Parts: sequence; structure tokens; C-alpha cells
Amino acid sequence: MQEKLRQDHYKLIPQKNNGSPVSPGMENLTGTQEYLSGRGAQFNTRNRFLKNENVKEHSEAVDEWVEADAGTHYREQEAKSIVNKVESPDVGMSYSVNPYAGCEHGCIYCYARNVHEYWGYSAGLDFERNIIVKVNAAKLLRQFLVRPEWDATPIMMSGNTDCYQPAEQKYRLTRSLLEVCNEFNQPAGILTKNSRILRDKDLLQEMAKKKIVSAMVSITSFNEELRRVMEPRTATAGQKLKVISELSAAGIRTGIMMGPMIPGLNDHEMQRIMKAARDNGATFTAYTFIRLNGSVKFLFYDWLNKNFPDRAGKVWHLIEQSHGGKVSDSRWGIRMKGEGPVAKMIADQYKKYGKLYGMNAGEWSLNRNLFCRPGQQGKLF
Repeated sequence: MQEKLRQDHYKLIPQKNNGSPVSPGMENLTGTQEYLSGRGAQFNTRNRFLKNENVKEHSEAVDEWVEADAGTHYREQEAKSIVNKVESPDVGMSYSVNPYAGCEHGCIYCYARNVHEYWGYSAGLDFERNIIVKVNAAKLLRQFLVRPEWDATPIMMSGNTDCYQPAEQKYRLTRSLLEVCNEFNQPAGILTKNSRILRDKDLLQEMAKKKIVSAMVSITSFNEELRRVMEPRTATAGQKLKVISELSAAGIRTGIMMGPMIPGLNDHEMQRIMKAARDNGATFTAYTFIRLNGSVKFLFYDWLNKNFPDRAGKVWHLIEQSHGGKVSDSRWGIRMKGEGPVAKMIADQYKKYGKLYGMNAGEWSLNRNLFCRPGQQGKLF
């Protein structure tokens, strides 16, 4: 590897059976530890903000040890704020709302994993198992929108974690947020990998008539074996196409996010994904190139060697070639698309097939002119 993976708790050692470097405690590459099916991450990375951590160094240890509960836990919180200003020019949004922190979908590549360390958890299994539920999300959004200086700039749901992840079935926070947006005529965008969005089709349809909502469905692969291990608790590609079809038929502007494109794993599927999305009613697209920032690189490297040992080295080096010899880049304008011949090939495909299938044709924007605070007469603009 060009980029040496080094972290206090994660020192790579040579694996005897195939020469691939693995981390101490990751013995399941040799079949001595069971693979955690249904989870993207297979261990907890060290939280860079914590000075101390509890670890089990030896399976035969005689000291008292309590194994972590493998189930998912919802941690209810009274958040202090809910609308976040987005500084990055690469993500196509100015503000985002995330009713949940952490995500049970378990996508191994998710950049939001690193944010979970701010909550005192690991970016690994903790991110998938310990979900922060901001129970006062709708109240906070209402307080934000009534501010005199607010100008109805569109807000993105799921700027960090999926607003329709499994927790939504119980808490319905996303539904409550959309109800507030509908009441204020606040423009909102949605990005999801979950078919639960269809439960709010009635509300989305009402908002769509006012042109104050737009939805995107994330599709990374039609290879079900790849999806099952890469993003284990998301909807299947077939279900996602059904979502696109139903939302589009209901008059809701719907598009797709192909992210991330990973060379050697799913980049060859771009044309098929775009065509299928178009055939089911999608009218716009976006994509991102894989980048492995922070603790995500350790998790992804471990996952890649466990699931695709035959091509792990090739995939890793292709990612490095597209980020200047590293697996991540912090430069705005480049970090989400990569650079070099591999990244350019994917960008050229995106441009070619987008034109071929009539995606992103013409100007379209959410309507800000209807915004009005309840109880006030007239329009803001």
C-alpha cells in the first residue's frame, strides 16, 4: 500500500495464509471468528476524542469482561439545535437537518461514521448500534423557521445520516419535520436508501404540488450480494426502483444518487443504474467517488479484505490512484469526485449516460416564494 494505515489500536500485521495485512483481533480472516452478518463494520475503531478505552486483548483473559449487546439501541436526546449550516460547496446544499445520529443501515463507506465520535461512540459498530434520536427535532425546526432573518433557503433532510432509517418506523421524526415544512411552505430535499419514504407519499405529494419538495434515492449497485455486505440494512435495488416509480407517478420530482462509485466494485454499473432509474421516472442524478476519511479507512480496509480478498489490493490501489496516493482528499471541488484517469473515466461515463438518458435536462429549483410563517399574512418574497 502507498498509504500506510497506522493507528494506536490498529497496527497491521501480515496474514500468513494470503499475505494480506490485517489488524490484531481480526482473526476471522482465517476463520477463527464469526463474521457479523447484517453489519457493515466488524469492530469498533478507537474514538480519537477519548483518552481511555476498554478492550479485550485475549479471548482467554481471566479479568471480568462484559460483551457489548449486539442489538440496536435508541438513545433519546433533547437536542439543542437541528438545522446545520453546510460549509462544503461539494454537496449541493446550504443547510441540512438530521433527526438521527448514527445509522442502522450500516453502509461501510459512510463518511458520517466519523461524526459519531463527537457523541462519545466509535465510528465502527457503535455507529450502527447506538442511534441518537433527537426527539424534539420538529420543535427545534419550528423555532428556527420563525426567526425573522430566515429566507426560506432549501433544507436537505439526511445531509449526514438517513432520515428514513429503521428508527423512523418508531419515532416518525422525519414525518413531523416534513409537516412543519409543509405548514411553513419551507422547501426541502430528501435523500434516502429506505423504502419507508413511501409511507409519507401523501404528505410529499401535497408538498410537490407547491413545488417545495424533491426526493433522491441512493442506488449503488444491482448486485444483491454486494449490496447485502456493503450496505446491509438498506432497501434492495428493486425496492428502490419501486420507490422511484411510485413517487414519480405521484407527481413528486425524484432522482438518484449513485454514491459512492467504487472502482473495481460497482463503477461498471453506472449505465445500468441510470437507465433503470430513468425508466422508472427519475429525472435527475448525482454521484460521488469513494473517499475514506478518518476512521472509515480502517473499517473499509478490513471489510474489503474480508469480503473480497481476491481483489482487495486492486480496489484499494485504484482508490489511492484517484486521491493522490491516499484514500481520501480534503480539497473542496476534488474530494467528492477524485482525480486521475480512473476518476476521469467515471466522470466521463456519468456525463455520457446522463445525456443519453435525458437526465438533468433543463433548469429546476424548489419554490421559495410561498414561504410564510403561520399566523402571518402575505408572502415572504
